[in-house]
Amino acid sequence: MLSSRARSLPASSTAALDAEIKARIAAGADIINLTGGELDFPTPDQAAEGARRAITEGRTRYTPVAGIGPLREAIARQLTEHWGCRYEAAQIVTTNGAKQALAQVFTLLCEPGDEVILPAPYWVSFPHMIRLAGAVPVPVPTSDTGFKITSEALLDHLTPRTRVLLLNSPSNPTGVVYERAELLALAEAALEHGLTIVTDEIYGDLVHEGASFTSVASLGPAIAERTVTIGGFFKTYAMTGWRIGFAAAPAPVAAALTAVQGHTSSAPSSISQYAALAALTDGTEAELERRAAELSTRRTLMRDGIHALPPLRLTAPPQGGFFAFVDIGALCTRPNEDAGTVARDLLEHAGVAVMPGNDFAAPDHVRLSYGVGTGDIVRALDRIGTYLNSI
Repeated sequence: MLSSRARSLPASSTAALDAEIKARIAAGADIINLTGGELDFPTPDQAAEGARRAITEGRTRYTPVAGIGPLREAIARQLTEHWGCRYEAAQIVTTNGAKQALAQVFTLLCEPGDEVILPAPYWVSFPHMIRLAGAVPVPVPTSDTGFKITSEALLDHLTPRTRVLLLNSPSNPTGVVYERAELLALAEAALEHGLTIVTDEIYGDLVHEGASFTSVASLGPAIAERTVTIGGFFKTYAMTGWRIGFAAAPAPVAAALTAVQGHTSSAPSSISQYAALAALTDGTEAELERRAAELSTRRTLMRDGIHALPPLRLTAPPQGGFFAFVDIGALCTRPNEDAGTVARDLLEHAGVAVMPGNDFAAPDHVRLSYGVGTGDIVRALDRIGTYLNSI
């Protein structure tokens, strides 16, 4: 009954593990969950009020496929003022989360058999989205270059079928942030060979001290004309369940994306759109600054705690997002041991859930989220330390 594409498609390992852990916690298990891809902060009051207002005022009907005009204008303004890009509202398409934007963009850009270059480690869904579009993912190892693809590595992996360069900065799972010069070298190489750049910048507003975020589309008009920016702002606003993402793209791509969306999901929830609009326009700056300071504290706790737990090792310190990517290779001393084995041992013997790096193309790493409270971080690190001392 199922197509070959469906038969070859595994469930999302991150979503499956997160669901398993939450079910065990709900059943009474004493587990500290460091697997999640979201912050534990509440939705801002302004966004919640925007949603209530939309319901009260009857703004619960279909909206334009690409989203309500004021939200698209607010996103374009945010990209201009905060990231230095130059987008018009007509170039913004709001989607049901950033995942939908990514999946649709690969469908638009790739013919069957086209190749998409992506740095490895990568977010677990990237290669599957690419395959669903009929294209071929081409992972480029980056463990020797600080988890960043270089322009030289990009050129080494080009073939006549290469169509897209996929970037993700700040990176999930590694937490690295590309410097402006690094992105410029990659973008110039991509343009020279006729590639389109798809850049997932969902964590662009979650950059820690010592790092500086650069949006690829801010590097110049010629680069922007070959770039599709994927975002959401709503990791920042802790609104993941509201399912609002966006693509910012050259006008022809935005128009094609709107057409595809019009025949599939149509527009995102009207109520979520109005909540997102309020988050962007109703004065959340002070709250975001407070949250940024709290996240910085959590990141420092996690980083320093891992440094104090040999044989764990941070290959690269987390610069953006809210993940620490930890090398656990020294723990894999028996045949067939890998991150999956270590993650299962930590869960069963320490009561700490971490995300194994196997499906990130890093079977010698685990991902730890510091999107949880400081108390949970301290307790989790203490439990991990106790377990390591026992083996």
